[in-house]
Amino acid sequence: MIPGRIRTLLIFLGICWIVSAGCQTTGTLVPSPETDSLVQDFTPSPSGAGQPTLSASPSPSPVPSSTPDSGVPLEVKSSPTAAVELPRLSFPTPTPGSRSPWRPPVYPIPWAPNPYDHFYFSRPIAADDIDRPFSNYGYGDVYFENVVHTGIDIPGEQGTPVYAAGPGKVIWTGYGYYRGSSNILNDPYGKVVAIKHSFGYQAQPLFTVYAHLEDITVRNGQYVQAGDQVGIMGETGHTTGPHLHFEVRIGEDNYFATRNPNLWLAPPQGWGLLIGQIRDGSGRLWEQQTIYLHSQLDARLQNTDQDQLWIARTYKNEAIHSDPYYQENLVFPDLPAGTYQINIPMTEYGLVFTHQIEIFPGQVSYFQFQLWDGFKDGPPPTPTVNFSPAP
Repeated sequence: MIPGRIRTLLIFLGICWIVSAGCQTTGTLVPSPETDSLVQDFTPSPSGAGQPTLSASPSPSPVPSSTPDSGVPLEVKSSPTAAVELPRLSFPTPTPGSRSPWRPPVYPIPWAPNPYDHFYFSRPIAADDIDRPFSNYGYGDVYFENVVHTGIDIPGEQGTPVYAAGPGKVIWTGYGYYRGSSNILNDPYGKVVAIKHSFGYQAQPLFTVYAHLEDITVRNGQYVQAGDQVGIMGETGHTTGPHLHFEVRIGEDNYFATRNPNLWLAPPQGWGLLIGQIRDGSGRLWEQQTIYLHSQLDARLQNTDQDQLWIARTYKNEAIHSDPYYQENLVFPDLPAGTYQINIPMTEYGLVFTHQIEIFPGQVSYFQFQLWDGFKDGPPPTPTVNFSPAP
């Protein structure tokens, strides 16, 4: 028989052993999905050298894996029945209660950093009269009743002054411009001013068109200089709200003689353009393919308040013309200089093609893309014809 004092001592030692074992067990680190998740490192391309790297934990949804400049589709890891989650997209959110120019003054015209540029026109709307950095309808887009858009729409408030983009003679004022008769008051262009300019390109005349005006401040036959007011912004004709429809025509004052105005308007100082040629798997120009463009600096900073997204669609190949040199079917105008990521989603294949490109101040950046072949940077081949502007 164990004496009471010894029995008490043994019980005490047993309790200490149990407590000690329990403390060791609860102090052991057990991996969990939250603490053992892998970290995905973002490595910038050579064009982004010197930029901070981005580290982010993977989201619960399938994460594409590819290097940013691979020029190949991202491999989406998901089951055959799982829906592919494309990048989340959002428009820039304007700061409440503030109104400031979204673009600086443009370069002086004519602006031509290389022999194939022809930025001969100034902006028809002043920089401080615009507070939205994107257009609802671009050149070659499709709107009302499947009509191809032969100009660009510049949004603004009704009554905003509209200015001549270059010197020349006013050849049209009033209604009926689209159908060629001043008696047609329901013309889709509404009130229009058209100017034949006092300079041309490759021995061909140049025309600019200012449509949907609320009022006209010039008369037919009047000579104007760049920056002279020709009217005020309105919503006459077929519109969904106040804006200026602006066209550049070459050779003839004709609906079928337009070019993308963004390749003729001088860019804002310190900003540039991105021009692309997008082809499908068979090598044809890909129509109405949506392309997304993100600023890589904004993405690295992960500042959702400052993050900007640009969206454009490739041309509908009807009633429009590509530039003879670039042979483009996509233009992103007015981009602050910096590094950007191009995203081309192929929803039907569950893929997103991605590529980085650098935008330089006052210059054109150019890329080509063909489905399954990927991206190609660099300018187009030098043409054999002379692209110098006419005197």
